[in-house]
Amino acid sequence: MAVKISRRTLATVCAAAIVITACTTGQASPVPASAGPTAAAGTVQVTLQEWAVLPVPASTPAGDVTFQVTNTGPADVHELVIVKTDLDPTALPTDDAGKVAEGGSGMEVIDEIEDIAVGQTEELKVTLDAGKYVLLCNIYDETEKEAHYQMGMRIAFEVTGG
Repeated sequence: MAVKISRRTLATVCAAAIVITACTTGQASPVPASAGPTAAAGTVQVTLQEWAVLPVPASTPAGDVTFQVTNTGPADVHELVIVKTDLDPTALPTDDAGKVAEGGSGMEVIDEIEDIAVGQTEELKVTLDAGKYVLLCNIYDETEKEAHYQMGMRIAFEVTGG
């Protein structure tokens, strides 16, 4: 019995296979190589890229936390904003351009690193209480009319009991 697969489906499957292979062989991993289980306690490796925020690990114990943030681009400057909130990462209050309204109801901006150039790594040390957080890029590109938050640069992050 022959199975018909559209070219689009085949292309999607091939792209996924390439990404999985690259990630498992360490050739083009979107996450820094140092961001494995051997990362120091209280250290979170964050990769910013078009259009994702990728923390490793996805949670950390309450207390002093160091975020090591790398922008892998490939083209845009990004930033990391740490927001404490019980809101879903996709439901943060936004302005007319699609940027998160950082003084909005139901959330508290803890800290941020602004304007991380492609290929650069910055470090941010904060003290976090247990709870739910969102890590996001809140840049709005006037030229492209793109709000990075709306493009998908946000993710839930949990800080466990202290």
